[in-house]
Amino acid sequence: MKRWRIGSALAATALCAVACTLLWPQARDAFAVLVAQDDPAVLSDLQLNSVLRNNSAAIADNIEAALAAGDADLAGSFVELAREKNIAVTDDLARRVNDAVTEANSTSHLAKRFATGLVTGDADDVASLSGTVAGDLFVFGDIRDIVREGKHLATGEDTDHLVLGLATAGLAVTAATYVSLGGAAPLRAGLTLVKDARKVGRLGEGLTQWAGRSARGMVDGPMLQQAVATGSVLRPGQTMTAIRAAFRAEKAGALVRLAKDVGRVGEKAGARGALDTLKIAEGPKDVARAARLAESKGGQTRAILKVLGRGALLLAAGAFDLTLWVFGALLALFGFLSSIKATTERLTTSYLLRKKARRLRKQMAAASTPDLSLAGAVAYG
Repeated sequence: MKRWRIGSALAATALCAVACTLLWPQARDAFAVLVAQDDPAVLSDLQLNSVLRNNSAAIADNIEAALAAGDADLAGSFVELAREKNIAVTDDLARRVNDAVTEANSTSHLAKRFATGLVTGDADDVASLSGTVAGDLFVFGDIRDIVREGKHLATGEDTDHLVLGLATAGLAVTAATYVSLGGAAPLRAGLTLVKDARKVGRLGEGLTQWAGRSARGMVDGPMLQQAVATGSVLRPGQTMTAIRAAFRAEKAGALVRLAKDVGRVGEKAGARGALDTLKIAEGPKDVARAARLAESKGGQTRAILKVLGRGALLLAAGAFDLTLWVFGALLALFGFLSSIKATTERLTTSYLLRKKARRLRKQMAAASTPDLSLAGAVAYG
């Protein structure tokens, strides 16, 4: 057995062992992500751990940025995330966050934000959302939006069919909310949040396109135009009845499911968490995943979305790329085992050949001994 064959097998074994060592961490993480791709909570944990390993100061930096932007809710979300991940936050930074949260929750601030939401219909925190929902529950907000967009529709001007559809659906849900004594409140809040996100430009492009398509057909145009022409904000009861007659409930299923998921996010992660979700979501499936994430992570949700973006809801890297890491590691492992097998076989063959050669030499030596004795006897004879 030539030495170079054994040497090449040993070299291949060493090379494959090095490849396995280098590929294993990435393959292990890739496999874990692939397994968790349908569980947003586990998926976000895995990706967060990776981010924080590479940048341990990420949480402190984000807290500082949130405080500088006046977003106490986001800063508090990062503090909660730091606590969950056992990451230390300095006493000074924790105190500043606590002071900002206290100020944001003060009576005067809450009253001001509630009034802003009630009057303008714009919501970006819990207080303003409460005001907006209150306005919609008293049908003022929805009728205001329907009358405005309905007049645009009647005059041939650009009409926001999404806002029109959401407001019309909101009137029907408002009635259900009263009947169920608040049981439909999350849906009502979800519709309001989607509508407000659309009005202030915080609805993601992909979700805007999907919701716009879904909203078309929800409203009977001619019937709504007649209702708007004869209705008035000063006669909400009569106007609401006329508008509700133009609403096609059978066309609203997909948008209502979206609003329910938005409401679930708002319940667990707050109004801003829901608005952040609507900003990054590309479709209703993203929002449904965000609802599952919020139900698992609660107040940490905003921080997670801030760090990971849409990657918190689905694979940031393609499944094909992750599969390549796993396949590469398995290939290296197969090569390592194959090299061990080849090395073992060649070493065994070499050992057996050497043993056979030694045995043959001994046999030849034993066979030559009688000849020497006979030769000696002849010589003495």
